[in-house]
Amino acid sequence: MDEQLVEQARAFGGKVDFGRAAADYGTYRAGFPAHFFERLSAQLGLTPGQRALDLGSGTGTVARGLARRGLAVTGLDPSDALIAEARRLDAEAGVTVDYHIGMAETLPFADEAFDVVLPGQCWHWFDRPVAAREAARVLRPGGALVIAHFDWLPLPGNLVEASEDLIRVYSPDWVLGRGTGLYPQWLADMSGAGFGAIETASFDVDQPYSHEGWRGRLRASAPVKASLDAAAVARFDADLATLLAERFPQDPLAVPHRVWWATGRKGAPFAIP
Repeated sequence: MDEQLVEQARAFGGKVDFGRAAADYGTYRAGFPAHFFERLSAQLGLTPGQRALDLGSGTGTVARGLARRGLAVTGLDPSDALIAEARRLDAEAGVTVDYHIGMAETLPFADEAFDVVLPGQCWHWFDRPVAAREAARVLRPGGALVIAHFDWLPLPGNLVEASEDLIRVYSPDWVLGRGTGLYPQWLADMSGAGFGAIETASFDVDQPYSHEGWRGRLRASAPVKASLDAAAVARFDADLATLLAERFPQDPLAVPHRVWWATGRKGAPFAIP
């Protein structure tokens, strides 16, 4: 994603209200796989009791993944509807997260309050330089900023490519399609805010979705239920159901995804010794 697309995405994001899609978001949108938290825990040496901030937490998928590993987790999101859904899912999972309403650019937390700040699938919506500086402020010395993504992968002729083509019919201003799941430009955000010892990692996974689940997943995306009116959402959903029945009848579907993340340490030297 180049800088022009990032700016176009932020402009589009001004029309987006994920609260309108909260129920579908919580029910159908798969969160980061368990292997991500295993890899991250080993990389950062995460231990129970450490303090983590899930930035832009949505329905709390990152927060729950960290809480299951024993971390003391705080979640922050501007949508009270998404936080309500997160609390419901947390109760089902048997974990506790301390949620707050707020923005990444003006964090309502004290300096050096956290060991880890982890924005998952949301960095492109922020004023990134400001959010990076705020993350540095609330991290203890040596604390880690982790910018993570869990992206579907559009490949020639596959389900994701066809689904993105349909999205553009209904939301022609949407610019985030045809992605690779890699975000090297986020590294400049980290280094610009004083983070060092920057590393990146990724792995690919086929995420299973039923036909109903994939329809719900797309309804919960920014260019559909979070930005279209109810009548347009219904038409989109009907068209997607037809697309699946005619071109991708297998059920469940194996949808290719890429997990990618970058880590940086507050106050660390530029390179790992």
